Amino acid sequence: MPGVVPAAQGRRKRPGAVGGIAPRSALAGPETAPREPGDQAAEAAAAGSAQREDAPFTVGQDVEVTIEDVAQGGWCVARPAGQPVMFVRHALPGERVVARVTEVTAKFARADAVEILQESQDRVKAPCPHARPGGCGGCDWQHATLPAQRSLKAAVVAQQLRRLAGIDRQVIVEPLPGDAPPAPSTGSGQITATSGTPGLGWRTRVQFAVDRDGVAGLRGHRSHRVIDIGDCLIAHQGVRDLDIPGDDWSGATAVEAAVGGADSTENFAVTVIEDAGRKQKPGTKGNKSRQNGSGRLPNAKRTLVEGRAYLAERAAGRLWQVSADGFWQVHPAAADTLSQAVVEALDPQPGDTVLDLYCGAGLFAGAVAPLVGAAGAVTGVEFDSAAVRNARQNLGDYPWVKFERSDVARAVSEGSLPPARLVIADPPRAGLAREAVDYLIAAGAAAETPAERFAYVSCDPATLARDLALLTGGGWTLENLRAFDAFPMTHHVECVATLTRAPAAG
Repeated sequence: MPGVVPAAQGRRKRPGAVGGIAPRSALAGPETAPREPGDQAAEAAAAGSAQREDAPFTVGQDVEVTIEDVAQGGWCVARPAGQPVMFVRHALPGERVVARVTEVTAKFARADAVEILQESQDRVKAPCPHARPGGCGGCDWQHATLPAQRSLKAAVVAQQLRRLAGIDRQVIVEPLPGDAPPAPSTGSGQITATSGTPGLGWRTRVQFAVDRDGVAGLRGHRSHRVIDIGDCLIAHQGVRDLDIPGDDWSGATAVEAAVGGADSTENFAVTVIEDAGRKQKPGTKGNKSRQNGSGRLPNAKRTLVEGRAYLAERAAGRLWQVSADGFWQVHPAAADTLSQAVVEALDPQPGDTVLDLYCGAGLFAGAVAPLVGAAGAVTGVEFDSAAVRNARQNLGDYPWVKFERSDVARAVSEGSLPPARLVIADPPRAGLAREAVDYLIAAGAAAETPAERFAYVSCDPATLARDLALLTGGGWTLENLRAFDAFPMTHHVECVATLTRAPAAG
């Protein structure tokens, strides 16, 4: 168990410092004006769709519609009489709105609600001025109360379960600590953007896109356009204090800012991502030092320019060391909440065997390890080599916990997974590899060493429902499902599904 996080690796030069970079306001040349939602040609190009001559709608057209339901991805659904379905952003179920068409396909249209004719009682004024049509695409539901946001997310999860898995189940989305529903309204109907406000200030890891002029911001919805937001209200205060949008990042493709949750000196990191194929703006030197890294962009180079290469996190009663560019839950309360939910789902006993697939830095393995004790065994499987190093260091005081660096599908194909009574999986948004599903079905049917309980942690309701359909068809039973609002103001939701299977006869 690490007691000390490595010292800071670098220092970013701040605007106004001797030899530093100039503030954006001091740069020559006008700022690029944001494209208005009514710019039909630009919106069509951004959407990447060609206008069909026989289409019932045209890009830029205003259509008066009634919003009927919510859909996956932050959309609401309208069904104009005799015309294709329309998916509308910035609206709420039950509202009558003017929807401006932004994209047309053969089967449906996408649109933004640009005028609210009859508003829902759940509507509030968005705290961020960029949460609007034509603005930032990072938030989906700032115009709804927090309880309404959770109801919308619950409806989406229930929809996906019913449509993709044939499971009819009532879903409740639970708030995380610090994001409980606000006190009864005083009549203003507005969420105040202040420190400690529920639903705001939670995101501890933010990737800012950088435009050709070196401006760091967030992208518009379904667009590559960078919005100069100035300040992101859902970002953690530690991220906001770094003032990433206030610097010139010429030559970079993106800038990642991350802050750790444990009490540790300089527990933050600022990482510049550069695309080797991207030309720098004339007259700029770019970043002086570069190092190869696990960039998510093709040909990307990652350079830590300020802070630490490893962040300190605290969850499940332990201190964790996590690579600055590694995976960790972005809401400060999520790691604790989800690890508790996994423990409740599995109910591990002394001597139990546990398999943790897609284990990352070892959070869930660490939560169950003290419960199974030295008589038990925990095996984690993770593809990312940095995460495996973190996991081995984080849980080095538990000799009965082992980590295998492997792709889960490959580990299944090679037969390297040990039998386990309890299984955990926290896959990426794409869901479980089909090999993993097949393994779970086979392991559950094993007569001598069956897998009996499975905790599935998912950040995508659609892939969760898809996998549950396969698992329940293969003999597993969905015993419980909990959903958590780990991403307030957005359409994202975290789920923990508990599946059980009776031991095979014989």
